[in-house]
Amino acid sequence: MFLSIDYLEVGNKKQREVFDLLKRTGMMNRLSKYTPVLCGTIPIGIDIEGSDLDIILFVEELDFFEEEVKRLFVDREGFRIKRLNVRNVRVIKANFFAGGYEFELFGQPRPVTEQYAYLHMVIEHVLMKRIPGLKENVIKLKKSGVKTEPAFCQLLGIEGDPYEQLILYGKNNDII
Repeated sequence: MFLSIDYLEVGNKKQREVFDLLKRTGMMNRLSKYTPVLCGTIPIGIDIEGSDLDIILFVEELDFFEEEVKRLFVDREGFRIKRLNVRNVRVIKANFFAGGYEFELFGQPRPVTEQYAYLHMVIEHVLMKRIPGLKENVIKLKKSGVKTEPAFCQLLGIEGDPYEQLILYGKNNDII
């Protein structure tokens, strides 16, 4: 699920627009060796004004990836790149604008289907299918400034670190 962008082509207006942009820019093809997956709010239809396009990537050689991303995107508006440690994993994050959207590339040495962004998206997608009204309430909270995972946890009554607890909730409820 979500491993190809084809579902966007028949999605809502924003999803179709993003599909066209990704095709027009060749973004997924340019990054294909890293198994790119579009994650976040747009794929599951809970985006709000200003939502970015999060693309996660499986990157084993961070130095090579950093140089390649610079070569491919340094000329894009607002380009910036940095190395981070996220949950004790070294990652590279690059941001830039294209086609009216902010892109965030997030590369780490972990298969995309094991990355938190992907797991969160799958869990959130399933929960919105299972729980009537959840989607609308998440969007309402997001519009008030609450981030996505904290919004889900707030509505589900889940306490603690929302990024860790949402994964645990997904495992405990046979979602992932």
